[in-house]
Parts: sequence; structure tokens; C-alpha cells
Amino acid sequence: MTLVDTSLWVAVFRRRSPLPIESIVDFDDIATCLPVVQEVLQGFRDEAAYRTAHDALLALPMVEAPMETSLFVEASNLYRAARRRGLTVRSSVDCLIAACALRHDMTLLHRDRDYEMIAAVAPLRVRGV
Repeated sequence: MTLVDTSLWVAVFRRRSPLPIESIVDFDDIATCLPVVQEVLQGFRDEAAYRTAHDALLALPMVEAPMETSLFVEASNLYRAARRRGLTVRSSVDCLIAACALRHDMTLLHRDRDYEMIAAVAPLRVRGV
């Protein structure tokens, strides 16, 4: 399974020149998590586009729903491990998304440099696009 990050969904749902996700990953291999859903949906201004994205994202397999306290602790440990190595992860939500991917042994498909830093301190499988 592949966890697709917000940074890629933004490109998929943009109005002009949307990224065809199927050209990068088999659609049947895609899963999501609640932090990605929140980040993607909060960015929509257009109600029709919001509804389309809402329905599409919630139709995907969902990992870590509901989310447990231990997931947040794992995310904070990822952030702290990066800091100990002199790396600053810009988004704590990215640590939460990475923790979801790690728990489920998923590849994280992204366009966000934070994941490369997290992968430097944890066995996170990443694929930048």
C-alpha cells in the first residue's frame, strides 16, 4: 500500500493541469489517513471541488482511524529524533502522517522535504515525485 501525502493531493486536485495520480501509482494501491484528509479538505474554497475531494478521499482505505494516543507519541518521537540529528521538520502533522505510514509499513508518496528528513532518522519508505 502507498500513503499519498497532502503535497501530492494538492497537485491532483488543482484546477489547471491536475496531476494524473494513476500515472504515478496504481489507484488500488492508495490509502490515506485522517491528517491528510484534513489538510487536503481545509484548502478548498470552491464548494463543488471540496465535495468532490471529500467523497474521493473518504472512499479510500483509511489507516489509523480512529487515532490512538500512541500514534501521537510516535510522531513526537520522530520529530525529536530529527532534532537530535540537527534536522528541523517544519510540520508536526508530517510526523503524524509519517507515523501512520511506518505503523502500516507503507511507502509514503510525497512532494515535501520533511519526509526525507524523517526517513533519515526512521525506517520510513519514501518516494518523492
